[in-house]
Amino acid sequence: MWVPGARIPSRLTLSAFTRAGRSCVVNSVAARWKDVPAENCRGLYDFHPQLESDVGFVKASSRLYKSRSETKRYVTSPRLAETMVRMLRGKRKAGQLILECNPGPGVLTRALLESGARVVALESEKTFIPELKSLGDSVNGRLEVIYCDFFKLDPRSHGTVTPPVMTSDMLFQYLGMKAHPWKKGFPLKVVGILPVKTERNTLWKILHDLYSCSSVYKFGRAELNLFISEKECRKLTANPQTPGLYQSLSVLGQIACGIKVLCTEPSSSFDMYTIKGQLERQRHRGSLEQNLCFIQLTPHRNLFSGTLTPFNYDVFFHMLRQCFMKRNAKLIDHLPSLSPIDAVHILKQIKKHKDVRVIDMYPEDFQRLFETIECSKDDTCKWLYDEFMEDTLS
Repeated sequence: MWVPGARIPSRLTLSAFTRAGRSCVVNSVAARWKDVPAENCRGLYDFHPQLESDVGFVKASSRLYKSRSETKRYVTSPRLAETMVRMLRGKRKAGQLILECNPGPGVLTRALLESGARVVALESEKTFIPELKSLGDSVNGRLEVIYCDFFKLDPRSHGTVTPPVMTSDMLFQYLGMKAHPWKKGFPLKVVGILPVKTERNTLWKILHDLYSCSSVYKFGRAELNLFISEKECRKLTANPQTPGLYQSLSVLGQIACGIKVLCTEPSSSFDMYTIKGQLERQRHRGSLEQNLCFIQLTPHRNLFSGTLTPFNYDVFFHMLRQCFMKRNAKLIDHLPSLSPIDAVHILKQIKKHKDVRVIDMYPEDFQRLFETIECSKDDTCKWLYDEFMEDTLS
Protein backbone atom coordinates (compact mmCIF):
# COMPACT_ATOMS: atom_id res chain seq x y z
CA MET A 1 0.00 0.00 0.00
CA TRP A 2 1.28 3.43 -0.86
CA VAL A 3 -0.07 6.60 0.67
CA PRO A 4 1.62 9.98 1.02
CA GLY A 5 4.17 9.62 3.74
CA ALA A 6 4.33 5.82 3.44
CA ARG A 7 7.32 3.85 2.28
CA ILE A 8 7.47 1.81 -0.91
CA PRO A 9 5.46 -1.38 -0.25
CA SER A 10 7.33 -4.47 0.86
CA ARG A 11 5.91 -6.46 -2.05
CA LEU A 12 8.25 -4.68 -4.48
CA THR A 13 11.20 -6.86 -5.44
CA LEU A 14 14.34 -5.09 -4.25
CA SER A 15 17.98 -5.89 -4.81
CA ALA A 16 21.15 -4.18 -3.64
CA PHE A 17 22.52 -1.51 -5.94
CA THR A 18 26.09 -0.32 -6.18
CA ARG A 19 25.63 2.79 -4.05
CA ALA A 20 25.01 2.59 -0.31
CA GLY A 21 21.53 3.39 0.87
CA ARG A 22 19.98 2.76 -2.52
CA SER A 23 17.84 -0.09 -3.79
CA CYS A 24 16.65 -1.12 -7.19
CA VAL A 25 13.22 -2.38 -8.23
CA VAL A 26 13.98 -5.33 -10.51
CA ASN A 27 11.60 -6.28 -13.31
CA SER A 28 8.85 -4.35 -11.57
CA VAL A 29 6.10 -5.23 -14.05
CA ALA A 30 6.87 -8.95 -14.07
CA ALA A 31 7.13 -9.02 -10.28
CA ARG A 32 3.60 -7.69 -9.96
CA TRP A 33 1.93 -9.54 -12.80
CA LYS A 34 2.96 -12.99 -11.62
CA ASP A 35 0.18 -12.93 -9.00
CA VAL A 36 -2.54 -11.59 -11.31
CA PRO A 37 -5.28 -14.04 -12.38
CA ALA A 38 -4.73 -15.29 -15.92
CA GLU A 39 -7.95 -13.78 -17.22
CA ASN A 40 -6.68 -10.32 -16.28
CA CYS A 41 -3.17 -10.62 -17.70
CA ARG A 42 -4.14 -9.08 -21.03
CA GLY A 43 -4.49 -5.70 -19.32
CA LEU A 44 -6.45 -3.92 -16.61
CA TYR A 45 -8.84 -2.44 -19.18
CA ASP A 46 -11.07 -5.41 -18.36
CA PHE A 47 -10.01 -5.52 -14.72
CA HIS A 48 -12.83 -6.94 -12.60
CA PRO A 49 -12.25 -6.19 -8.89
CA GLN A 50 -12.37 -9.26 -6.66
CA LEU A 51 -14.33 -8.99 -3.43
CA GLU A 52 -12.94 -10.21 -0.15
CA SER A 53 -14.80 -12.70 2.01
CA ASP A 54 -18.09 -11.66 3.59
CA VAL A 55 -17.89 -9.30 6.53
CA GLY A 56 -20.61 -9.02 9.15
CA PHE A 57 -22.49 -5.73 9.03
CA VAL A 58 -23.48 -5.52 12.68
CA LYS A 59 -21.41 -7.95 14.71
CA ALA A 60 -17.96 -6.48 14.03
CA SER A 61 -16.51 -4.51 16.91
CA SER A 62 -13.60 -2.13 17.26
CA ARG A 63 -12.28 0.87 19.12
CA LEU A 64 -11.06 2.51 15.88
CA TYR A 65 -13.71 5.23 15.87
CA LYS A 66 -13.29 7.87 18.52
CA SER A 67 -15.96 10.46 19.09
CA ARG A 68 -14.17 13.75 18.72
CA SER A 69 -15.32 17.31 18.51
CA GLU A 70 -15.58 17.57 14.75
CA THR A 71 -17.26 20.36 12.84
CA LYS A 72 -18.98 19.52 9.55
CA ARG A 73 -20.53 21.54 6.75
CA TYR A 74 -24.06 20.76 5.58
CA VAL A 75 -26.23 21.90 2.70
CA THR A 76 -29.09 23.83 4.32
CA SER A 77 -30.06 26.10 1.43
CA PRO A 78 -33.00 24.85 -0.71
CA ARG A 79 -31.68 26.96 -3.60
CA LEU A 80 -28.27 25.27 -3.46
CA ALA A 81 -29.90 21.84 -3.13
CA GLU A 82 -31.96 22.42 -6.27
CA THR A 83 -28.86 23.60 -8.14
CA MET A 84 -26.96 20.47 -7.12
CA VAL A 85 -29.83 18.22 -8.19
CA ARG A 86 -29.89 19.79 -11.66
CA MET A 87 -26.15 19.21 -12.02
CA LEU A 88 -26.34 15.65 -10.75
CA ARG A 89 -29.31 14.75 -12.91
CA GLY A 90 -27.49 15.26 -16.21
CA LYS A 91 -28.51 12.47 -18.60
CA ARG A 92 -29.23 9.96 -15.86
CA LYS A 93 -32.25 7.75 -16.00
CA ALA A 94 -35.04 8.17 -13.48
CA GLY A 95 -34.45 6.22 -10.31
CA GLN A 96 -30.65 6.33 -10.39
CA LEU A 97 -28.99 5.52 -7.08
CA ILE A 98 -27.34 8.43 -5.24
CA LEU A 99 -25.08 7.81 -2.26
CA GLU A 100 -25.27 10.96 -0.11
CA CYS A 101 -22.51 11.47 2.44
CA ASN A 102 -23.48 13.14 5.72
CA PRO A 103 -26.85 14.62 4.64
CA GLY A 104 -27.39 16.17 8.07
CA PRO A 105 -30.71 18.05 8.15
CA GLY A 106 -31.71 16.38 4.87
CA VAL A 107 -32.26 19.46 2.69
CA LEU A 108 -30.40 17.95 -0.27
CA THR A 109 -31.92 14.54 0.48
CA ARG A 110 -35.43 15.90 0.00
CA ALA A 111 -34.47 17.63 -3.24
CA LEU A 112 -32.94 14.42 -4.60
CA LEU A 113 -36.03 12.41 -3.70
CA GLU A 114 -38.29 14.98 -5.33
CA SER A 115 -36.28 14.56 -8.54
CA GLY A 116 -37.10 10.84 -8.56
CA ALA A 117 -33.73 9.54 -7.41
CA ARG A 118 -33.19 6.66 -5.03
CA VAL A 119 -30.95 7.76 -2.15
CA VAL A 120 -28.72 5.97 0.32
CA ALA A 121 -28.02 8.45 3.13
CA LEU A 122 -24.77 7.71 4.96
CA GLU A 123 -24.99 9.78 8.13
CA SER A 124 -22.24 9.74 10.75
CA GLU A 125 -24.08 11.81 13.37
CA LYS A 126 -26.80 9.97 15.29
CA THR A 127 -28.59 13.27 15.98
CA PHE A 128 -29.81 13.49 12.38
CA ILE A 129 -30.75 9.84 11.85
CA PRO A 130 -34.31 9.82 13.36
CA GLU A 131 -35.48 12.64 11.08
CA LEU A 132 -33.89 11.02 8.04
CA LYS A 133 -35.53 7.69 8.82
CA SER A 134 -38.86 9.44 9.24
CA LEU A 135 -38.37 10.95 5.77
CA GLY A 136 -37.54 7.48 4.43
CA ASP A 137 -40.81 6.08 5.76
CA SER A 138 -42.71 8.55 3.59
CA VAL A 139 -41.08 7.83 0.21
CA ASN A 140 -41.94 4.16 -0.39
CA GLY A 141 -38.47 2.70 0.12
CA ARG A 142 -36.55 5.18 -2.05
CA LEU A 143 -34.44 6.31 0.92
CA GLU A 144 -32.14 4.01 2.90
CA VAL A 145 -30.50 5.52 6.00
CA ILE A 146 -27.27 3.99 7.32
CA TYR A 147 -25.16 5.02 10.28
CA CYS A 148 -21.88 5.35 8.40
CA ASP A 149 -19.10 7.82 7.67
CA PHE A 150 -18.24 7.54 3.97
CA PHE A 151 -14.97 9.44 4.39
CA LYS A 152 -13.79 6.90 6.97
CA LEU A 153 -14.55 3.81 4.90
CA ASP A 154 -11.83 1.15 4.96
CA PRO A 155 -9.56 2.59 7.66
CA ARG A 156 -5.85 1.80 7.32
CA SER A 157 -5.69 0.62 10.92
CA HIS A 158 -5.71 -3.11 11.59
CA GLY A 159 -8.64 -4.88 13.20
CA THR A 160 -12.38 -5.06 12.74
CA VAL A 161 -14.56 -1.97 12.61
CA THR A 162 -17.93 -0.84 13.88
CA PRO A 163 -20.29 1.88 12.52
CA PRO A 164 -20.03 4.69 11.75
CA VAL A 165 -16.64 3.41 10.56
CA MET A 166 -16.99 0.38 8.31
CA THR A 167 -15.52 -1.28 5.24
CA SER A 168 -16.81 -0.90 1.71
CA ASP A 169 -17.50 -4.65 1.70
CA MET A 170 -19.79 -4.25 4.69
CA LEU A 171 -21.60 -1.33 3.08
CA PHE A 172 -22.09 -2.68 -0.44
CA GLN A 173 -22.93 -6.20 0.66
CA TYR A 174 -25.61 -4.74 2.93
CA LEU A 175 -26.96 -2.78 -0.06
CA GLY A 176 -26.82 -5.90 -2.25
CA MET A 177 -24.49 -4.27 -4.80
CA LYS A 178 -21.96 -6.30 -6.77
CA ALA A 179 -18.67 -5.26 -8.38
CA HIS A 180 -18.75 -4.04 -11.98
CA PRO A 181 -15.90 -4.35 -14.53
CA TRP A 182 -13.92 -1.12 -14.71
CA LYS A 183 -14.77 -0.35 -18.34
CA LYS A 184 -18.52 -0.64 -17.70
CA GLY A 185 -18.64 2.03 -15.05
CA PHE A 186 -20.75 1.89 -11.92
CA PRO A 187 -24.46 2.77 -11.62
CA LEU A 188 -23.98 5.01 -8.61
CA LYS A 189 -23.12 8.63 -7.91
CA VAL A 190 -21.57 9.81 -4.64
CA VAL A 191 -22.29 13.31 -3.38
CA GLY A 192 -20.94 15.04 -0.30
CA ILE A 193 -18.74 17.70 1.29
CA LEU A 194 -15.14 16.89 2.21
CA PRO A 195 -14.40 17.05 5.95
CA VAL A 196 -13.23 20.50 7.04
CA LYS A 197 -10.16 19.50 9.05
CA THR A 198 -8.97 16.54 6.98
CA GLU A 199 -9.77 17.75 3.48
CA ARG A 200 -6.33 17.25 1.95
CA ASN A 201 -5.73 13.87 3.59
CA THR A 202 -9.13 12.74 2.36
CA LEU A 203 -8.24 13.73 -1.20
CA TRP A 204 -5.04 11.68 -0.95
CA LYS A 205 -7.00 8.70 0.37
CA ILE A 206 -9.48 8.96 -2.52
CA LEU A 207 -6.62 8.95 -5.03
CA HIS A 208 -4.91 6.03 -3.33
CA ASP A 209 -8.14 4.05 -3.36
CA LEU A 210 -8.74 4.89 -7.01
CA TYR A 211 -5.28 3.92 -8.26
CA SER A 212 -5.25 0.73 -6.19
CA CYS A 213 -8.85 -0.21 -7.12
CA SER A 214 -9.65 -0.51 -3.43
CA SER A 215 -12.48 0.69 -1.17
CA VAL A 216 -15.44 1.93 -3.28
CA TYR A 217 -13.37 1.60 -6.47
CA LYS A 218 -13.13 -2.14 -5.88
CA PHE A 219 -16.75 -2.16 -7.02
CA GLY A 220 -16.24 -0.06 -10.17
CA ARG A 221 -15.74 3.45 -11.53
CA ALA A 222 -17.78 5.36 -8.97
CA GLU A 223 -18.34 9.04 -9.81
CA LEU A 224 -17.69 11.43 -6.93
CA ASN A 225 -19.40 14.83 -6.72
CA LEU A 226 -17.83 16.74 -3.86
CA PHE A 227 -17.65 20.21 -2.40
CA ILE A 228 -14.03 21.09 -1.60
CA SER A 229 -12.37 24.37 -0.69
CA GLU A 230 -11.49 26.63 -3.61
CA LYS A 231 -7.85 26.46 -2.50
CA GLU A 232 -7.66 22.68 -2.86
CA CYS A 233 -9.69 22.79 -6.07
CA ARG A 234 -7.18 25.15 -7.66
CA LYS A 235 -4.33 22.84 -6.67
CA LEU A 236 -6.13 19.78 -7.98
CA THR A 237 -6.73 21.39 -11.39
CA ALA A 238 -3.36 23.19 -11.64
CA ASN A 239 -0.84 22.69 -14.46
CA PRO A 240 2.45 24.30 -15.61
CA GLN A 241 0.54 27.48 -16.44
CA THR A 242 -0.13 27.89 -12.70
CA PRO A 243 3.26 26.79 -11.32
CA GLY A 244 2.68 28.07 -7.80
CA LEU A 245 -0.20 25.62 -7.32
CA TYR A 246 1.04 22.71 -9.44
CA GLN A 247 2.06 19.61 -7.46
CA SER A 248 2.00 15.82 -7.43
CA LEU A 249 -1.64 15.87 -6.28
CA SER A 250 -2.51 17.80 -9.46
CA VAL A 251 -0.87 15.21 -11.70
CA LEU A 252 -2.38 12.21 -9.94
CA GLY A 253 -5.87 13.70 -9.94
CA GLN A 254 -5.84 14.66 -13.61
CA ILE A 255 -4.33 11.38 -14.81
CA ALA A 256 -6.92 9.37 -12.89
CA CYS A 257 -10.07 11.42 -13.45
CA GLY A 258 -11.94 13.79 -15.62
CA ILE A 259 -12.28 16.78 -13.28
CA LYS A 260 -15.14 19.18 -13.85
CA VAL A 261 -15.86 22.23 -11.68
CA LEU A 262 -19.66 22.36 -11.64
CA CYS A 263 -20.11 25.52 -9.57
CA THR A 264 -18.56 27.72 -6.88
CA GLU A 265 -20.44 28.69 -3.73
CA PRO A 266 -19.58 31.04 -0.85
CA SER A 267 -19.20 29.33 2.52
CA SER A 268 -22.25 31.30 3.69
CA SER A 269 -24.35 28.87 1.61
CA PHE A 270 -23.56 26.15 4.17
CA ASP A 271 -24.21 25.74 7.86
CA MET A 272 -21.69 24.32 10.28
CA TYR A 273 -22.73 21.79 12.90
CA THR A 274 -20.77 20.30 15.79
CA ILE A 275 -20.58 16.58 16.42
CA LYS A 276 -23.70 16.80 18.61
CA GLY A 277 -25.72 18.26 15.75
CA GLN A 278 -25.70 21.77 17.16
CA LEU A 279 -25.49 24.77 14.85
CA GLU A 280 -22.13 26.45 15.25
CA ARG A 281 -22.01 30.14 15.95
CA GLN A 282 -20.82 32.46 13.21
CA ARG A 283 -18.03 33.97 15.32
CA HIS A 284 -16.20 30.64 15.40
CA ARG A 285 -16.10 30.28 11.64
CA GLY A 286 -13.70 33.03 10.59
CA SER A 287 -10.91 30.71 9.40
CA LEU A 288 -13.39 28.72 7.31
CA GLU A 289 -14.80 31.63 5.32
CA GLN A 290 -13.80 30.82 1.77
CA ASN A 291 -15.54 29.68 -1.38
CA LEU A 292 -16.27 26.01 -1.95
CA CYS A 293 -16.18 24.38 -5.37
CA PHE A 294 -18.55 21.58 -6.39
CA ILE A 295 -16.39 19.24 -8.46
CA GLN A 296 -17.13 16.06 -10.35
CA LEU A 297 -14.45 13.34 -10.34
CA THR A 298 -15.10 10.74 -13.04
CA PRO A 299 -12.44 7.98 -13.20
CA HIS A 300 -11.09 7.52 -16.71
CA ARG A 301 -12.38 4.42 -18.45
CA ASN A 302 -8.95 3.69 -19.96
CA LEU A 303 -6.88 4.47 -16.85
CA PHE A 304 -5.61 0.89 -16.64
CA SER A 305 -5.52 0.05 -20.34
CA GLY A 306 -1.78 0.74 -20.64
CA THR A 307 1.31 0.34 -18.48
CA LEU A 308 -0.15 1.86 -15.31
CA THR A 309 -2.01 -0.73 -13.22
CA PRO A 310 -3.27 -1.17 -9.64
CA PHE A 311 -0.15 -3.30 -9.15
CA ASN A 312 2.50 -0.68 -9.98
CA TYR A 313 0.75 2.61 -9.19
CA ASP A 314 2.86 2.97 -6.02
CA VAL A 315 6.00 3.49 -8.12
CA PHE A 316 4.16 6.21 -10.06
CA PHE A 317 3.27 7.92 -6.76
CA HIS A 318 6.88 7.69 -5.61
CA MET A 319 8.22 9.07 -8.90
CA LEU A 320 5.96 12.12 -8.67
CA ARG A 321 6.64 12.84 -5.03
CA GLN A 322 10.38 12.69 -5.60
CA CYS A 323 10.21 14.93 -8.68
CA PHE A 324 8.12 17.60 -6.95
CA MET A 325 10.44 17.75 -3.95
CA LYS A 326 12.60 19.94 -6.21
CA ARG A 327 9.96 21.27 -8.53
CA ASN A 328 12.12 23.93 -10.20
CA ALA A 329 15.03 21.60 -10.94
CA LYS A 330 15.72 20.20 -14.38
CA LEU A 331 14.17 16.81 -15.01
CA ILE A 332 17.50 15.46 -16.27
CA ASP A 333 18.95 16.10 -12.80
CA HIS A 334 16.16 14.06 -11.19
CA LEU A 335 16.31 11.06 -13.49
CA PRO A 336 19.55 9.49 -12.13
CA SER A 337 17.87 9.22 -8.70
CA LEU A 338 14.80 7.59 -10.24
CA SER A 339 16.28 5.09 -12.68
CA PRO A 340 19.66 3.70 -13.80
CA ILE A 341 18.51 4.04 -17.41
CA ASP A 342 20.41 6.76 -19.30
CA ALA A 343 18.69 10.11 -18.63
CA VAL A 344 19.39 11.52 -22.09
CA HIS A 345 17.86 8.43 -23.67
CA ILE A 346 14.73 8.79 -21.53
CA LEU A 347 14.32 12.44 -22.51
CA LYS A 348 14.59 11.53 -26.18
CA GLN A 349 11.95 8.85 -25.73
CA ILE A 350 9.47 11.30 -24.18
CA LYS A 351 10.51 14.02 -26.66
CA LYS A 352 11.63 16.56 -24.09
CA HIS A 353 14.57 18.98 -24.20
CA LYS A 354 17.41 18.43 -21.75
CA ASP A 355 16.61 21.77 -20.06
CA VAL A 356 12.98 20.92 -19.30
CA ARG A 357 12.10 21.47 -15.63
CA VAL A 358 9.79 19.39 -13.47
CA ILE A 359 7.38 22.31 -13.25
CA ASP A 360 7.19 22.43 -17.08
CA MET A 361 5.88 18.86 -17.36
CA TYR A 362 2.13 18.37 -17.90
CA PRO A 363 0.34 15.40 -16.28
CA GLU A 364 0.39 13.42 -19.52
CA ASP A 365 4.16 14.05 -19.76
CA PHE A 366 4.70 12.45 -16.35
CA GLN A 367 2.58 9.49 -17.40
CA ARG A 368 4.68 9.12 -20.55
CA LEU A 369 7.85 9.31 -18.44
CA PHE A 370 6.59 6.55 -16.15
CA GLU A 371 5.59 4.35 -19.09
CA THR A 372 8.94 4.87 -20.82
CA ILE A 373 10.92 3.72 -17.79
CA GLU A 374 8.49 0.94 -16.88
CA CYS A 375 8.52 -0.48 -20.42
CA SER A 376 12.26 -0.21 -20.96
CA LYS A 377 13.81 -3.45 -22.26
CA ASP A 378 17.42 -2.34 -22.01
CA ASP A 379 17.85 -2.74 -18.24
CA THR A 380 16.80 -5.40 -15.77
CA CYS A 381 16.82 -2.72 -13.08
CA LYS A 382 14.34 0.04 -13.93
CA TRP A 383 13.68 2.02 -10.75
CA LEU A 384 15.85 3.25 -7.91
CA TYR A 385 14.65 3.92 -4.41
CA ASP A 386 16.67 5.93 -1.92
CA GLU A 387 16.21 4.92 1.70
CA PHE A 388 16.32 8.54 2.82
CA MET A 389 12.97 9.03 1.10
CA GLU A 390 11.35 7.02 3.90
CA ASP A 391 12.11 9.79 6.35
CA THR A 392 11.65 12.64 3.89
CA LEU A 393 8.14 11.60 2.86
CA SER A 394 6.92 10.63 6.33
